[in-house]
Amino acid sequence: MRLIQITDCHLKADPDALYRVGPARAQLEAVLARVEQLSPDVVIVTGDVSDDESPASYQSASRLFSQLGCPWYWIPGNHDAPDFMREIRDINEVVDLGNWQLLLLDSRLCGQAGGELGQDQLQRLAALLEEDARPALIALHHPPVSVGSAWMDSIGLNDREAFWQTLVPYAQVKAVLFGHVHHAFSSCEGDVQVYAAPATADQFLPKSDDFALDEASRPGFRVIELHGVRLTTWVERVDI
Repeated sequence: MRLIQITDCHLKADPDALYRVGPARAQLEAVLARVEQLSPDVVIVTGDVSDDESPASYQSASRLFSQLGCPWYWIPGNHDAPDFMREIRDINEVVDLGNWQLLLLDSRLCGQAGGELGQDQLQRLAALLEEDARPALIALHHPPVSVGSAWMDSIGLNDREAFWQTLVPYAQVKAVLFGHVHHAFSSCEGDVQVYAAPATADQFLPKSDDFALDEASRPGFRVIELHGVRLTTWVERVDI
């Protein structure tokens, strides 16, 4: 099973618009061309699909993702408008990956750059894990761990401690995927692997106290391959 994570596309209604310095749609198209070559079984888009919350941006994204020829799913990020997303495509909670399950969380807080899951969603997460012991991946937009950038860590997941406490009884959780940080990242929390993918839009400079773009880096995505109860993962980047 090959799952590909795409994140932080930051599309606008204008297809030629820049995100910050790069053409967001052209960068996404280049990423998707490479993704298609890898023949994914499933694609997950971990938020900030849009930058201007316009219906046109989601319509454009949906057309592009649907050309991949495989099932794809999205969750909202802090720049997204979930109501517009749902008008085009459902925001799923659970994805069946055969021997695995993928649980999708909504960490968006309306009007806030940072995120939060909230008690109700954490209770629902625990209930889903209680009823299904298959190996699990969890995906959300905001980082549930420190990524080593002071400004980014201040707008991560507010209730990260409650999130990790929720997962303690459930050894089937193997990895957590997130976006928001616009660069590749990997760490672990106990036995759980934690990964971010590079953005398809412009990249942020890792381990920076203040916001900065990484203009030397390139757009990309993360590949996750599931083998039995194990996974392997790597990051791919594309030239524009």
